[in-house]
Amino acid sequence: MTQSPSTASGPETTTVSSSRTGGSSTPARLADDTGQGKTTIASGVVQKIAGIAARDVSGVYSMGGGVSRAFGAIRERIPGGSGTSQAAGVQVEVGEKQAAIDLDLVVEYGAGIVELARAVRRNVIGAVEQMTGLEVIEVNIAVNDIHMPGEDSSDDEQAPSQPSTRVE
Repeated sequence: MTQSPSTASGPETTTVSSSRTGGSSTPARLADDTGQGKTTIASGVVQKIAGIAARDVSGVYSMGGGVSRAFGAIRERIPGGSGTSQAAGVQVEVGEKQAAIDLDLVVEYGAGIVELARAVRRNVIGAVEQMTGLEVIEVNIAVNDIHMPGEDSSDDEQAPSQPSTRVE
C-alpha cells in the first residue's frame, strides 16, 4: 500500500481500504480503538465471512463467474491455497468503520432471484456486522448464471468411477 505524505503523519489520518478487484490482506481499523489497544480485521476475513454467509442461503449454487470459479478450482489444488476458495466471487472495500461488498452468484434454477438476493443481502449484512462490528453500507449482487438440475451431476458421478478397476 502506498501512502501519500498527508497520511504518513500518523495512524489517526490513515484510512485503509482494499481494492474491489479482489481485495487485499491490508487490515482495516475498527472504531473501538481504546487506550487498551486496537482491533484490526483483514479484508480477506470480511471476504470469507461474506462468502460463507452468501452460500448459506438456500438457492445459491456457487459464487463467482466462470473465470473466478476456474481460478478458485485451481487455487484449491495448490497447497496452502485452500483458504482463498471462500472468497471466490466476493469483492470487498473496507474502511475504518464501514464495508461495501460485491457478490457474484450462480443460482439454482427455479429460485426467485429477487427474493434470493434479498435473503443473501440480509444474511451477509447480519453476519459481517455481527462478527466484525463494521457497518455494511451496501451489498451489490450480480447473478451471472443459473445452475440447471443435473447439469454437472453426470460429470461428478463419472469422475469417481473412472479410477476404479474391475475385479472379475
